[in-house]
Amino acid sequence: MSLLKHLYGDIEPKFMSLISCWSATISEIFSYPACRQLSQMIFAIFFFHISEFIIAIAIHGKTNEHWWISNTGLLMVIIGEVIRKLAIVTAGRSFTHLIRIHHEEHHKLVTHGVYAYVRHPSYCGFFIWSLGTQIMLCNPLSALAFALVVWRFFQQRIRYEEFFLRQFFGIEYEEYATQTYSGIPFLK
Repeated sequence: MSLLKHLYGDIEPKFMSLISCWSATISEIFSYPACRQLSQMIFAIFFFHISEFIIAIAIHGKTNEHWWISNTGLLMVIIGEVIRKLAIVTAGRSFTHLIRIHHEEHHKLVTHGVYAYVRHPSYCGFFIWSLGTQIMLCNPLSALAFALVVWRFFQQRIRYEEFFLRQFFGIEYEEYATQTYSGIPFLK
């Protein structure tokens, strides 16, 4: 039996996955210290997240024959969410959704906490979370598409971001980058 079905009884597991994704997104808004792009984020939530879950519920209905796959996806969603929130809290004022191209006085190179193990824990957490949402829905085509699109996005974003981090922090960042995994598969 699915963990969601066990916990919530007759409440549809896919509906509960929708609720978990909504709560993750809402917690993202409240944990982000400077919500400058709130309207864009809310639009993305409504358009991208909700539409897919509604389509999945309409197509698959209330079947839950692959409960173990859904539970694996749920575990990935939880793990990804925890990693991402740890990154946001650990970085504090240094965390932003925008890549800084100018060094500011209050910016420090964060290498403690979750950053001691993963160079880009926020990206790592989002990568795990996004794949988990598709696995939770038992949607292999979307899981593969998400993996490719999100991986490509982070590959480009990390390259761009690290260009500026190397300028800001010099040899200190070089050493950190050499010793610490990026957090995204196949990216050094």
